[in-house]
Amino acid sequence: MLHLVKLAVGIASIDDLSHRQRTMMDDAGDGLDGTHADGNPWLRTRMFPRRAEEILGGGSLYRVIGGMILCRQRIVAIRPDQREDGAACALVVLDPLIVPVAPRPMRPFQGWRYLRPADAPPDLGHGGGDTAALPDTLRRDLAGLCLI
Repeated sequence: MLHLVKLAVGIASIDDLSHRQRTMMDDAGDGLDGTHADGNPWLRTRMFPRRAEEILGGGSLYRVIGGMILCRQRIVAIRPDQREDGAACALVVLDPLIVPVAPRPMRPFQGWRYLRPADAPPDLGHGGGDTAALPDTLRRDLAGLCLI
């Protein structure tokens, strides 16, 4: 199994990510992209992961929001696709459930990165105590102080 990490550009919080994905799925009713993702949230990335089979064996997409890995979504499918301009890309289909994880700092990067399960932050609620109920900014600050 293998995971991906990707920056959530323009996203301010987990709630913002959730809202944008719901809006995206509502707007997909025109058939433009929603048919590709079987009713699930999705994203496009320029490069197709060479290790896609390992990712599809239970991997997740971890999202970097505001310089911290804050959440993950299970990857349901990875398919070849095309952008509106005809350029080839990969369509990454996600489970709609967004799982908060123990915040972990991560520097900006382009594209995505592979993440080994041993290096992945744990889900909150699995040893994370009651921190899942805290606002993203407070969780981020506490993690920066090494308190969670």
